[in-house]
Amino acid sequence: MRNFKGAWAGVCLLALMACGAGGAGTGAGTAAGDGPPRPGGGDPPAATRAVSTVADLRAAAAPAERPNIVVVMLDDFSMDLVQTMRSVQTMRRSGASYPYSFVTDSLCCVSRSSFFTGQYPHQTGVRTNTSHGGSSMLGGWPAYDTHGNPERAFNVRLQQAGYHTAFVGKFLNEYEWQPGRAMPPVVPGWTTFNTVFGSAYDGWDFASTTLRDERLQLVQHPAPPASASDRAKDKAYVGAVIGDLAMDLIADREASDAPYFLEVALYAPHNRTNPQPHYAGDPLFPPMFRDRTGRRSCGRVACRKLTVDDLPGFGDARKDNRPRLADGRPARAWNTVRTLAAPLAVRDLRDRARMARSADRLVQRILRAVGPDTYVVLTSDNGFHLGQNGMGRGKGTPYDTDARVPLLVTGPGVVPGARKEVTSNIDLAPTFEELAGLAPAPYRSGLSLVPTLTDPRLVRQSHAFLEHTQQTLTGGDPDAAFSGSELDRIPSFTAVRSRTGLLARFDLDPRRDQVVWGYEFYSYQRHRWEERNTFASRKHRDEVAALMAKLAVFDTCRESGDQPVSAACRGVRR
Repeated sequence: MRNFKGAWAGVCLLALMACGAGGAGTGAGTAAGDGPPRPGGGDPPAATRAVSTVADLRAAAAPAERPNIVVVMLDDFSMDLVQTMRSVQTMRRSGASYPYSFVTDSLCCVSRSSFFTGQYPHQTGVRTNTSHGGSSMLGGWPAYDTHGNPERAFNVRLQQAGYHTAFVGKFLNEYEWQPGRAMPPVVPGWTTFNTVFGSAYDGWDFASTTLRDERLQLVQHPAPPASASDRAKDKAYVGAVIGDLAMDLIADREASDAPYFLEVALYAPHNRTNPQPHYAGDPLFPPMFRDRTGRRSCGRVACRKLTVDDLPGFGDARKDNRPRLADGRPARAWNTVRTLAAPLAVRDLRDRARMARSADRLVQRILRAVGPDTYVVLTSDNGFHLGQNGMGRGKGTPYDTDARVPLLVTGPGVVPGARKEVTSNIDLAPTFEELAGLAPAPYRSGLSLVPTLTDPRLVRQSHAFLEHTQQTLTGGDPDAAFSGSELDRIPSFTAVRSRTGLLARFDLDPRRDQVVWGYEFYSYQRHRWEERNTFASRKHRDEVAALMAKLAVFDTCRESGDQPVSAACRGVRR
């Protein structure tokens, strides 16, 4: 096993020359706790930031070995599930926890594209989950590939720098194989590539890939018959298969002297996508059979204690959430679907907690296997709502349920504690680059969170931006079977989020020549959810004006592809 003893994060913070930092070398990180700290309070002054210690300076003066990095990416993991996972609590105690962590869009493919590139959707060109069978270049793998994102992804640069780069699990929507068709193209920048295709949404009977001689080869994972034992079925469960592949790779790489980067992308706790379950009786959110019964089958919290009280904003009346025009007059209401019934919401919440159990065990195994000298990051591509804000089940909104995700970081030099830095998933690509000793690429809009790893009081970023494109422009989303028309009804929007408020600007009638903007502003000073749209309230006039100004600057940020990000666009999140 490699003996990594240097506090690499301290080296990066105190001696930027050792990390190759130069361009976009400032950024933010986030991790999750049971819930956000109480809002309010300003940023700490620069004078309160941590002072370098003699030990840090000595570490900075000596060459440091490049660290290993493991990222666990959950799928549709919502903050209401944080309390159920023991691994999250372990990482909170020993690592960095940042409750203000958001994604650029609460849709799988859009968010993951931003994660890989450190760019907003307007830069990646990936706006929706799918291309609707190739008829549109707005979404899915076709959009990701067409716009040159595979070559801009951080893993390409890490591989070029000598890292063994490995991917295991769910990749991107429409990066698929079907019987009788050719394999998809090889994705550049991965030394090991075990992507698990979308047939795994239902838990069993799926295919994956392996990379040999720079060619993809297919690996089939058949499901045991219905008569098989629960243990045999659990061994073939997608979470177990991904976990075994990940642990085998970690064991192999830990015995090597070369540094490695590994992403483990799980399907949990995403719902199945076929109307018919694989095994009779499988719920909409199918867990392993070992996690389907028992008082503690929901993890740290007994299943009976998980209720709608764990879903802040559940069943909230929608009449006071209606968007407002710029002059304050009521605009067209878009949230008109029926609220998810309480019994269904509780059932789904408990099944999602059961489904997260396999992920929880895997994260614990990873932490034990890699030890304290490897950086471990836990996050999700987006959140998920179950009846909050008067909605059904799904994602795609700018609301806290969908846009805020966990992000926890443990590893060498990481000082435990909660941060107030507001972060986005675009911050992770430059973070990985800086940890690997690279200057973040100038086309990354995200900012490295490395400096915050050693200084819990450091606050540089106070805003995050979201961009969403209405799914009806492409269609064919894999979640449509269980979200009905809800995802299609969510309008395109641009939003800005601070620690204390959300301002969202919706395109309420995209078919008209003249755009009709509808605004929603929510304060989190008293409530953890979007209780009432107070865009036109005099009480919040100053905060609304400040966020409107932020949106105006963000509107001017139109860089795309590999165009360098301007100073103004890089600084708009302050």
